[in-house]
Formats: sequence, structure tokens, C-alpha cells
Amino acid sequence: MSAIDKSKPVGVVGAGAMGRGIVQVFAQSGFDVLVHDANEAAIDSAIATIEKLLERSVSKERITAVEKDAALKRITPVNELSAFKPVQLFVEAASERPDIKKSIFKGVDDLLADDAIRASNTSSISITELAAVTKNPTLFIGMHFFNPVPVMKLVEIVMGLETSDATYDKVHALAEAVGKTPLRANDHPGFVSNRILMPMINEAILCLQDGVATPEAIDGIMQLGMAHPMGPLRLADLIGLDVCYDILNVLHRDLGEDKYSPAPLLRKMVLAGRLGNKTKRGFYEYE
Repeated sequence: MSAIDKSKPVGVVGAGAMGRGIVQVFAQSGFDVLVHDANEAAIDSAIATIEKLLERSVSKERITAVEKDAALKRITPVNELSAFKPVQLFVEAASERPDIKKSIFKGVDDLLADDAIRASNTSSISITELAAVTKNPTLFIGMHFFNPVPVMKLVEIVMGLETSDATYDKVHALAEAVGKTPLRANDHPGFVSNRILMPMINEAILCLQDGVATPEAIDGIMQLGMAHPMGPLRLADLIGLDVCYDILNVLHRDLGEDKYSPAPLLRKMVLAGRLGNKTKRGFYEYE
């Protein structure tokens, strides 16, 4: 498989918090990026947010104004999936639902170059299952970035049953090329990160539900007692309570153990539309 080629663009579908972060990281690292979202307003919002974040970096002297402008020029919104034909890497960053992700990969698979890598940013769904809807599963891999993408160094690279070593090697190199630390995991529900993290978040929610302590005390105990940089409830708000709920449902379904069953309070909050930072209300309220 050919080496990293910055003359070939990267494609991203999904312009939410994760998608726009992935776009920003690749653009800042010198890659041209094509971005698509079914909601055109989401793309406009994503580019505006990226510009604001880059401007903040300029004000803090982390990058120059020239570097900011160059990064923004590398980002191109596209309306048609056929525009992804020249990409060397296609990254899906849509909602954490198998049906949505499979539909995207089915829709784009025949449009991509035969040697283009297909990657999903899923945080819990089987890479092997998603790869099965493509014509060449050896080119399919999990590329799980963490929120906020421009800040977090880890990329959890997940191998499907058919993923080739050559695909892994190229994605590993691409992750390093954008300043990330890639670590390998095999295809099991929740991989490493969320198989460990989500039960902890769920238990924190159960503590709150049972009246063990307030959100501030639960988070403070984990921060001060366990040296966590952020408490589990505030982290859940950052991730999105709907995302936490979806991941726990995947873990519960695929591993079949009740310890992964979402806390009733989490379900209530999702039904109420209290999803965390993105709706300004979760376990905390946000300006």
C-alpha cells in the first residue's frame, strides 16, 4: 500500500463535534479535507466553529494567522458523495447508530477509489459488522478519535476481523502525521476505552440516582481521590448523554451482562432532551 500522500485529500462525513474536530486536525496538519453532512447548516456551523477555535489559537500564539488561513483554505464542503472519489482516507463520523453508519458506507463504497481506506469513528459498534457492507473489508478500520479532537492525543485504532496489516500500518502513520498517538485494539464491544469508561459513568449516574451524593461531590471525589482530570458526570455531559446511552445499549446487547444496562436516570434525561453540553443542560447547566 502506498505511503501517506498529502497531495490526496481526506474525506469526512459528519460535521458534528467529532467530525469538525477531525476535519480541523487534518487541515492543520497539511491535508486537504472534503467534508459532507446531510444538513448543510451543520457544515456552515462546523466551519465557523473551526475558524473561531483557530482564531483563539492565534490569539494565544499557538499558531500564526498565516497557518490559520492556510488550514481554513484546505477545508472544502461537498454536496455530493461522488466528490470523495479522490480521497485516500474516508472517515465516517455520524451518529452512534449502526443503521446510519451502514447506510453511509453503502452509499459511498462504489464511489471511492479501490484503494481508499474506509474508517469509522465509532466508539462502540463492531468494525467487522460495519465492514461487511463494503466490497473490500480488508480496507476497513476503526479510527476512534476522542473529544475534543484537536486537544486529545489518543486515536484508538480498531481492527476488524478482515482488516489487513497494510491498512493498519497506513492508518497508524496517518494518525501520527496529524500529531496523535495511535493505540491498537481488537474488535470487541466498546473496544478498550468505552468498555472501561461507560460502566464507570453509569455507576456514577446510579450513585446520583440513589442519592449517594450530589453531582459536585461525585465528580470531586473522583477528581481529588482518583486523580481524574474531570469527574464522570461532567465527562458524560461533554460526551453527550445520548451518546453514552447508545454506547451502553450496544455494550448491554452485545456482551449480555446487566452491569452494562443504562441507568434509569440516564434514560430519563435523554428522553427529556437534557443531553449535556450540546443542549446546555445535563447533570450541570451551561452558559
